[in-house]
Amino acid sequence: MGTNNMTSAAEVEHAPPSRLPGHSPGVSSQQKPQPGGGDDDGRDIAARFLAKNASPGQRIAFTPADSARVLRRIDAVMLPLMLAVYFLQGLDKTTLAYASVFGLLDDTGLVGDQYSWLGSVVYLAQLVMQPPLAWLLVRLPIAKFTSAMVLLWGVSLACMAASHSFGGLLATRFFLGVFEASVAPSFVAITQMWWRRREQTVRTSYWYAMNGITNMFGSLITYGLGHISSRLHSYQIIFIFFGLITVAFSFVMLAFMPDSPVEAKFLNDNDKLIAVERLRMNQMGVISREWRNDHLKETLLDPKSWFWFALLFSISIPSGGISTFGPLIVKTFGFDQFQTILFNIPFGFVQLVATVGGAFIAQKIKMKGPVIAALCLPPIAGCVMLMVLPRDASERAALLVGYYLISVYPGITPLIYSWASQNTAGDTKRKCTNAVLFIGQSTGNVIGPLLYTQADAPSYSRGLRSNLALYIAIMVLVGLTTAHLKLLNKNHAKRRVAMGKSAVIIDTSLDSPEEIAAQQSREVDRESPRSAEEGDASTSPSEDVERPGDRAFENLTDLQNEEFVFVF
Repeated sequence: MGTNNMTSAAEVEHAPPSRLPGHSPGVSSQQKPQPGGGDDDGRDIAARFLAKNASPGQRIAFTPADSARVLRRIDAVMLPLMLAVYFLQGLDKTTLAYASVFGLLDDTGLVGDQYSWLGSVVYLAQLVMQPPLAWLLVRLPIAKFTSAMVLLWGVSLACMAASHSFGGLLATRFFLGVFEASVAPSFVAITQMWWRRREQTVRTSYWYAMNGITNMFGSLITYGLGHISSRLHSYQIIFIFFGLITVAFSFVMLAFMPDSPVEAKFLNDNDKLIAVERLRMNQMGVISREWRNDHLKETLLDPKSWFWFALLFSISIPSGGISTFGPLIVKTFGFDQFQTILFNIPFGFVQLVATVGGAFIAQKIKMKGPVIAALCLPPIAGCVMLMVLPRDASERAALLVGYYLISVYPGITPLIYSWASQNTAGDTKRKCTNAVLFIGQSTGNVIGPLLYTQADAPSYSRGLRSNLALYIAIMVLVGLTTAHLKLLNKNHAKRRVAMGKSAVIIDTSLDSPEEIAAQQSREVDRESPRSAEEGDASTSPSEDVERPGDRAFENLTDLQNEEFVFVF
């Protein structure tokens, strides 16, 4: 493999071994891969792992069947753990909304905007935690660290049952936010280090879609818990039940989730090499565990970081408001507490369909911007309906339709996660960009519930008007972000030309195996290449086309690596 540095990772991943001169698939039985840790020389852990287990410049050869087999193993172990944890986080976060319809407000004497602050304080805590989390996620074993955070947030939730005043609830909700703050940034980072760019969008949607499952089954579970006869209040039973389940699952996560592909016990020696090589075309690296101040500086100066901030901030204000006040809004339609819980179930189903469906569409068209813009349209219609329709019994059906149209908005957030993560490289920069991203999300979630107050019931017009304006703002931001990414691709193309390289490169990180195979067939047959825009991800092979990947594991940022291709 060292004889041909320009062999593409796409060819390696999908070509038979015979096409790769001087190298046989995998490693021999005598050559056991060595761990990627050890000397902390600043390189990515994948580079250190390959340096110990392959020849210099070598790319690991494997068949499409090998790639599919390793992907199935990764999915079978990693996804269930991530789905369960995110499901529990969604449950734990929404327990306040469920408890609100079971007498929490009256029993604890909440008045004015105190309930709104109980919703906002979780996100305020998450906001405070994001800067230190960026450093911790670079330096610490990510699975072990996240497991500890899951344990502590479960304890915090169970302790809410002992809170009988606004002050007690505020304190426990704050600590709940502190410990929950790591989950989404950790999962974005985990998704980046285990799956190809093409696979990341749908996998992110899977774990984020647990919010929809939460709204469906959480409502049913809460409905059952609310009927338990006990000396405890119904909301106390809810807090204790979900808190103890979370504590128990933290030990499951600790036992079974590895910290990186090279440390995965469920992969054998050859499969660890394949798992790392599959990530080459991402151009994002895996993990380094070395903090880089230059990456931090680049993050803060990179306009992309602030586009992601603005996008997630804009969607998180409606999200924070609806997640806290959604059941109370439904209650204003004229339903009792149990009907309110049951009518929240379709909200979760629509959320699930929008989240996973939007991700599959984005994967199909290889663009996230247009899908994000399209997903803004149903919530715009829903906000208008709830603003203009009277709260009469005759309008209940229409009001519910408007509420369910709003429930499409959660499909936007995971696409922003994926869009940002797939356009960022370098371990420290990825974690810092995630911090910027989640600072925007936390800030929006703090503001969101404060736009809805009990004094505005039943219309909640101030919150709905704000949400409507923000959905329109997101559509504008999508256009600006896409234009900036196209400019970055053109700038990278100019840099390659200045370095004596081709302006056009092949990047198949968003292509399906079938598309890659078809492209390789065209190359072999010497058919005419497709027309392509300089620096675009959908370029075709020719003698003037670069095949990237040689610098994929050098812990370079997306702006430092001229081979990096930005995706729309």
